[in-house]
Amino acid sequence: MARKNVLIIDESDLFREYLKDRLTAGGLNVETAINGLDGAVKLRNSLPDLVILDYSLTRRTCKEVLEEKNRNPNTASIPVVLTAQKIEKNRLLELVPYNIKRVMMKPIKIDGLFATLSEILGVSLEVDTTPCVIEAHVNDNIVFVEIAKGLNREKVDLLRFKIAELQGLYSIRSPRILVMLADMELSFVDGTNLELLIRILLDRSGAKARHIKLLTNSAFAREFVRGRPAFADLEVVSNLQYALDGLLTDYDPQAELGEGKAEMLAERILSAQTHEASRESIEMRFVEEAKKPLSIESMREAGAGLSIAVVDDDFVIQELVKTTFGAISASVSAFQNGSEFIEAAKAKGYDLVFLDILMPGMDGFQVLARLRAEDIEIPVIILSAVSQREAVMRAFQAGVKSYLIKPLKPDQILKKTLEILKANF
Repeated sequence: MARKNVLIIDESDLFREYLKDRLTAGGLNVETAINGLDGAVKLRNSLPDLVILDYSLTRRTCKEVLEEKNRNPNTASIPVVLTAQKIEKNRLLELVPYNIKRVMMKPIKIDGLFATLSEILGVSLEVDTTPCVIEAHVNDNIVFVEIAKGLNREKVDLLRFKIAELQGLYSIRSPRILVMLADMELSFVDGTNLELLIRILLDRSGAKARHIKLLTNSAFAREFVRGRPAFADLEVVSNLQYALDGLLTDYDPQAELGEGKAEMLAERILSAQTHEASRESIEMRFVEEAKKPLSIESMREAGAGLSIAVVDDDFVIQELVKTTFGAISASVSAFQNGSEFIEAAKAKGYDLVFLDILMPGMDGFQVLARLRAEDIEIPVIILSAVSQREAVMRAFQAGVKSYLIKPLKPDQILKKTLEILKANF
């Protein structure tokens, strides 16, 4: 049976690279185009069996590519899968006559995309269905990668794009990475995916092996890394304080740390917990172009409709957050203390909360405890002048998404919001 041919027309280098590699491994012939003009030429010359076409193109618009496709009797019948970050309904209706089989909104779920391609092309594209939750974020120039439940090859592979996005967003030149493996029992059957994970971290990030720490209680992971000379400088640890010290300082890895709160904290982070699939908040998805500059203009559409809460007794901080998000048309509610915020959060859903630690009455940690007790799930970013390591770790253990040290700049706040809410993911 002849191999099917697919043409990918998309201006994201990362998207094209991943999809070409993945579909080629699945037995398809894949050609890529970097803009609308390039896509129109390759569509006419290669006559693919399927086109994956992004809505946002330069040199020629998506509609112009489709119009040219329809005018040519050799290409008119070729099916199209349209991808889009955002598209108005009336614009979508204009594209109906152009043999579009499916419209998929970004961020794209890879299993849904592969199922669509399998159906249209009549081929089998296998997808790893291993339960897995992966989250990646940046704090203090460290890339934190949290992996729970298992190692899913698809999501591990997609991690290369998330790391590229974070490095571009934060201009990280000398990356340091902390990988936290939790809620999983690893064995030899996970060896291939564990090696893929480590090689992606080394190759995609450009980090030195000694600047990558694996935080896990898995004896298999420790032996696996120890048995491979290529990973000799990569350290597997079970103590969070030890890992952070090793990444942030010239800490001697042979020195011993005393027993204490940090070790107890690490144990709680690493211990198995029960997750419900329906409550998974993190999925590795395709990233948009990581090199796009962050600006008020590029974030304006992402900000429209966002509801932000700032809980801080400092009026200056309240006004800073209001001004920052007012520039991108987001709604901001300010609260002087934790009690006022908790009452409001019971009645209204917020997309994101900026929370101070030191406040009169109910402090930030008490607010976090109340949110858990009331089963109110809202992403939280700490804004605090408190920078002690113990306070930072306590905040992360309480479920905080990130921790920003005062004084703050609007650019910092927007970057962190973009990361947490996955506006580019």
